[in-house]
Amino acid sequence: MRSIPVVGLSLLIAVLAPSHSVAADKKKAPQPIPEGLSAYAPLPSGPGFLSELRIGGSAQDPSGVESGSANLTGEVLFSKPFTPADLFTSYFVPRPHVGGSFNFDNKTNFAYVGLTWTVDVTPRLFVEGSLGGAVHDGSTNPFYTPPDRVALGCSPLFRESGSIGVKLSSNWKLMATVEHLSNGGACSDNRGLTNVGARVGYAF
Repeated sequence: MRSIPVVGLSLLIAVLAPSHSVAADKKKAPQPIPEGLSAYAPLPSGPGFLSELRIGGSAQDPSGVESGSANLTGEVLFSKPFTPADLFTSYFVPRPHVGGSFNFDNKTNFAYVGLTWTVDVTPRLFVEGSLGGAVHDGSTNPFYTPPDRVALGCSPLFRESGSIGVKLSSNWKLMATVEHLSNGGACSDNRGLTNVGARVGYAF
């Protein structure tokens, strides 16, 4: 008669053990991995708010009255508002940007905003164009302009730039840039300001 409790206990363990094992397996079941990713690859994420940071230098108006001075330049490019699936079509969608230029010889400084279009010529070589506006601390007096300053007429001004660059890696790039600021004939004086320089960029 003493064997009956032992047999009953054995039957109880046999019934509960499989159900406990199944519950543990369900709890520890791994999440499915998207096709094309390894078990150790990070899951893809969308583009961030920032696209690229740039810093460099430029020669101030080499052919004008402010020549002989240099600038420290900086620029932030933001991600495209949307990216078409087709690569060619995506070239027509610009990136917004903000930037500035500080002159080391107390000549014209400016800050700007606008849009940038970047086109890959080869996997490493690219060209760029941008269009926008700028505010500055240069000469706007219609009656007198200091002999070492450009007569810019008014503020804000239009700003256009063109660049050619090379991708040094997946993140770093180097580019040569020409930029021009003018009022487009909106003011009596429209000498304009043209700077030439180089920049290094870090893409996120």
